[in-house]
Amino acid sequence: RAPHPAAPPAAPLRGRPSRRPRHDHGTGAGFAPAPGPALGGPGVGSDQGYAGYDGGPSTEAFPAFTEPAGPTGGPALGSVPMGVDETPRWPGPETMDTPGPGSRPGPAAPPPGPRPPLPTPAPAGTSAKPGKAAPAGKPAKKKGRSKLVLLGGGLVGLVAVAYGAGLLMNHSDIPKGTKVLGVDISGSRDDAVAKLQTAFGKRSATPLQLTVGGKSVELKPEKAGLTLDSQTTVRNATGSDYNPVTVIGSLFGVERTATAVMPVDEEKLKDSLQEIAGTAGTATEGTITFDTGKPVAVPGKAGTSLDVDGSVDKVTKAFRELVANGKAAPVELPTATKEPTISQAELNRAMKEFAEPAMSAPVTVKAGTKSLAFGAKSLPKILSMAPVQGKLVEKYDLEALKATYGNAFDGVLITRGTGAKTPVTPQDVVGALGKGLVGKTPAERVVTIDTNAN
Repeated sequence: RAPHPAAPPAAPLRGRPSRRPRHDHGTGAGFAPAPGPALGGPGVGSDQGYAGYDGGPSTEAFPAFTEPAGPTGGPALGSVPMGVDETPRWPGPETMDTPGPGSRPGPAAPPPGPRPPLPTPAPAGTSAKPGKAAPAGKPAKKKGRSKLVLLGGGLVGLVAVAYGAGLLMNHSDIPKGTKVLGVDISGSRDDAVAKLQTAFGKRSATPLQLTVGGKSVELKPEKAGLTLDSQTTVRNATGSDYNPVTVIGSLFGVERTATAVMPVDEEKLKDSLQEIAGTAGTATEGTITFDTGKPVAVPGKAGTSLDVDGSVDKVTKAFRELVANGKAAPVELPTATKEPTISQAELNRAMKEFAEPAMSAPVTVKAGTKSLAFGAKSLPKILSMAPVQGKLVEKYDLEALKATYGNAFDGVLITRGTGAKTPVTPQDVVGALGKGLVGKTPAERVVTIDTNAN
């Protein structure tokens, strides 16, 4: 047979004795090992080797076990509880015990005694003080949240009530507190127009004081196309304003400002400034006059004259200041060196084609059953010629024309293209007069206004 491998030398016994119970079969006081070889290995003091194997390799003898004096502290015979493993173990320190085949090391056993209570996790959004767990099932209350919710709800309620009250008070055409240039026009549309006319009607008709080259001149706003449009101003201010800030503010006297509409007819304004330029500057423009009842050609000459284009904005600003404040300082208008734009050739053409025929004989204008003649005395008040892009064209003063014919056409109605029937206007008379002024025969110098434009 192959020799059995040598057993490792036994470790010296240290530490406390094995927990393996030792039985004395009656006394319970322990026992001394019987003479002879020990079970499971060679006897103490015997030759090195394994029992039952002759000539096997020798091993070092196990150290002799010395029974300690006195009781061993082991349990008495028969006192081992049922189920306790009584399998003999190899003597040695407890730390040397090795798990048996197939066994798995388990977790370390907790120390004896009651376990401390596990902490209860705090609900989300809450914080627990150190060392004090939050009560189970009751989330921590957020301080102040209830008061903020109540306060917010109260404010919303107050705003809603104020908004409703403001809407009830602003049921008129123009909301309460609406002002134009400081004048309150709230109420109905008709009342608003009347308020604007009372406050600004006189101001908007006041002539503007102008200065050109040291010479003072006046400019009538209406003639120059400068007006305050009260109807459009009121129309723009009409309508309910549902803006919460405006509606609630009206309860506390907050103003709502509407813009005054002051349109400018730039063509009329430039024409009026051209007239001023012909009298206020040193430069003169070629023209034809009818002052004596006969056409007279007047050549132009170079010099300083009113800068018409540069004066438009200044005159407009002065008019709006006059309407808003009731007064405006005299406006110094710019001047510029100017060459006449009407040549001698243009003067000759205008004289031949219009001026001479216009003053050659009276012109009669008829409307319905009524008529009126215009001749050498009335035409100079109405008729003039103005330069337009290097050409002389006839120009009619509508106010002077209306004053001339007065009530001559009263009661005559003209059917317009819309089907409406309206009285004769200065424009109707100008249309007929212009045709008659260039007429060369007596029949051509009598013109009838068509009363049926359809």
